[in-house]
Amino acid sequence: MIVLDTHTLLWWVNGDSQLSPHALEAIGHELQADDGEILISAISAWEMALLVEKGRLTLSMSIDDWLDTVEEIDGVRFVAVDAATAVESTRLPGEFHKDPADRMIVTLARHFNAELVTADDKITAYRHVRTVW
Repeated sequence: MIVLDTHTLLWWVNGDSQLSPHALEAIGHELQADDGEILISAISAWEMALLVEKGRLTLSMSIDDWLDTVEEIDGVRFVAVDAATAVESTRLPGEFHKDPADRMIVTLARHFNAELVTADDKITAYRHVRTVW
């Protein structure tokens, strides 16, 4: 089981070369494993919808259709942000920056004891979550 950060999800689905070979390998491994699962926080859908709304992200289809297409990929699952995750994101150990979306994504990875696939330096430097890049 792995968790994808928002940019990782976008780069993977769109076949973007910014996705590192190691990240691509980790995603492929999960998809091929019998019990493999790729988790995506619902906060990533929110982040992407905001970027589309602000004109900072252009997709080849509506955000709704894009997310529906992602949900149809075998082994991929969006995870809702529940009350426990929201509260736990305020209690992350050590020092971590204040971005609420990053906090929710890190909390999801910690909750499932899963590696988080991310290129975000602030997250990879955070010693309380395992990352892949």
